[in-house]
Amino acid sequence: MLPSHLEAQPGKSLFGIERVPFIRPKGNRACGVPHCISKGLETRLGLPASHTTEEEQALKKIYKYKKVLSNPSRWEVVLKEIRTLVDMALTSPLQDDSINQAPLEIVSKLLSENTNLTTQEHENIIVAIAPLLENNHPPPDLCEFFCKHCRERPRSMVVIEVFTPVVQRILKHNMDFGKCPRLRLFTQEYILALNELNAGMEVVKKFIQSMHGPTGHCPHPRVLPNLVAVCLAAIYSCYEEFINSRDNSPSLKEIRNGCQQPCDRKPTLPLRLLHPSPDLVSQEATLSEARLKSVVVASSEIHVEVERTSTAKPALTASAGNDSEPNLIDCLMVSPACSTMSIELGPQADRTLGCYVEILKLLSDYDDWRPSLASLLQPIPFPKEALAHEKFTKELKYVIQRFAEDPRQEVHSCLLSVRAGKDGWFQLYSPGGVACDDDGELFASMVHILMGSCYKTKKFLLSLAENKLGPCMLLALRGNQTMVEILCLMLEYNIIDNNDTQLQIISTLESTDVGKRMYEQLCDRQRELKELQRKGGPTRLTLPSKSTDADLARLLSSGSFGNLENLSLAFTNVTSACAEHLIKLPSLKQLNLWSTQFGDAGLRLLSEHLTMLQVLNLCETPVTDAGLLALSSMKSLCSLNMNSTKLSADTYEDLKAKLPNLKEVDVRYTEAW
Repeated sequence: MLPSHLEAQPGKSLFGIERVPFIRPKGNRACGVPHCISKGLETRLGLPASHTTEEEQALKKIYKYKKVLSNPSRWEVVLKEIRTLVDMALTSPLQDDSINQAPLEIVSKLLSENTNLTTQEHENIIVAIAPLLENNHPPPDLCEFFCKHCRERPRSMVVIEVFTPVVQRILKHNMDFGKCPRLRLFTQEYILALNELNAGMEVVKKFIQSMHGPTGHCPHPRVLPNLVAVCLAAIYSCYEEFINSRDNSPSLKEIRNGCQQPCDRKPTLPLRLLHPSPDLVSQEATLSEARLKSVVVASSEIHVEVERTSTAKPALTASAGNDSEPNLIDCLMVSPACSTMSIELGPQADRTLGCYVEILKLLSDYDDWRPSLASLLQPIPFPKEALAHEKFTKELKYVIQRFAEDPRQEVHSCLLSVRAGKDGWFQLYSPGGVACDDDGELFASMVHILMGSCYKTKKFLLSLAENKLGPCMLLALRGNQTMVEILCLMLEYNIIDNNDTQLQIISTLESTDVGKRMYEQLCDRQRELKELQRKGGPTRLTLPSKSTDADLARLLSSGSFGNLENLSLAFTNVTSACAEHLIKLPSLKQLNLWSTQFGDAGLRLLSEHLTMLQVLNLCETPVTDAGLLALSSMKSLCSLNMNSTKLSADTYEDLKAKLPNLKEVDVRYTEAW
């Protein structure tokens, strides 16, 4: 019988480890013996000694080993006892996590209380407990010991042979690193240890490949988010000293308002913005007639040149009384007349940054991981010090390029901001953005892929005209075909109101062969459109069944359809791609798309241009709420058929509230029915 002071507490095992139900192994057992102990040992319950349970025996053994290991004298004896303790836990027939976890807790305490062990003794202990780590996460103190070993002996075989399966298990399981920060830190130090080997990043690359698996689809859904979490934390740690120095510098609001309020600041590392080069200043001066004099905010730690402009857009301007933070680019004070922060990392931080940015690049090379990676990085989860660091943004550019080259919309759409009013990768890597280090090549690539999908809209063109017209014209002047097309669309859709700007765009287009050719085609189309409107043409048109987008385009380009009011494409094979031709029918009032593959992308384009449409039939089309919500801008709609679509009840209520003229609606076989 154990002493009374060693009784297990309610819901706890002998050493305070939480208990879980276990399955008793098969075999003859006397009736009446409890299956688990929750309020005391069986001996305290008055049971005969012959009825001592296997659990009580295991608890007694664990207590004995804990007592022996609490006062170590000879380490060869301690090591032997640890091995025996591990063997006991492995051979125990009890299916109880505490039986395996208790030895790890004992060893963890032993190591924390004895810091004068030799490296060889450390490795012997790690090898001894390795079998228990195959199915159990190491406790926090043991993680700290493992981290120290990775830092001090990164080339030890223990790192490869013992730590590898432990880290693989951590990455494959659901992990909340916020609650288990030392597990994340151990994973981070393990990867850095791999990077210290002779092969360096090749070893890390093979480790990433082993986590992904040999097939084209990773069978472990938690590996990617866990790896990204480790990468983000590691990159953040590289700039931690600079981040801590924010207390020393003016707040973002003070910088934005061009003033610094007095406050007590602690002396930490300096941060400063370098002065612009004379060439940039001279170029900017030619375009800044309406700008006021620059305001210089200075302190002993940070020097920031802030441009105050009287023509600032409302979205980028905030009053002095507004406590909201400015956009990311505003925070970084990036403008054509300002360069980025001068940040120099220490050798260790520099190696850490290089390793984990390289891992992000490796992750972006896997097709199945790229959509999730793009989604995880879309909110730009990096500190602004990292985004102001030229080395970091230059290395990360490879990842953004991979997103820009991916034809899948769920990938390249993540280049845009996660919500309105917030900057995205598109803004950061565009000319004038903090991360742009080229002549706009990546910017042109991003625009090309976005314009090729469902972003060929008036809204997107308006945003380019307002914020990136200068870079677009510069790239078009250099013969970039995508930018030439952008300028032509701006003219065609009447995006530019200012006559001088229109003339400048025309001059830009006519300065290159490709621009001249596209501008002539634009003029021909506009003349044809005016001719169609003058001559008229049929008012009703029905395409034959099985017609395609190409058939529709060929038909509309062959005659005069300026007066076409009723168009039926029912039961044809047209898709959203035909919307580019439909929006050029100025008189269209009735459109029948019954049982076609016309989707959300086409619907958004129609809603921006065919504002006079009165009757729309979308029965049995693949449209969803994402596209149907765009119809709220078509105030002239009086009849709308959404039969057998993916319409939700909330979207239906929203449409009814925003379309005052809607009188006939068919929502049968939808959620709103």
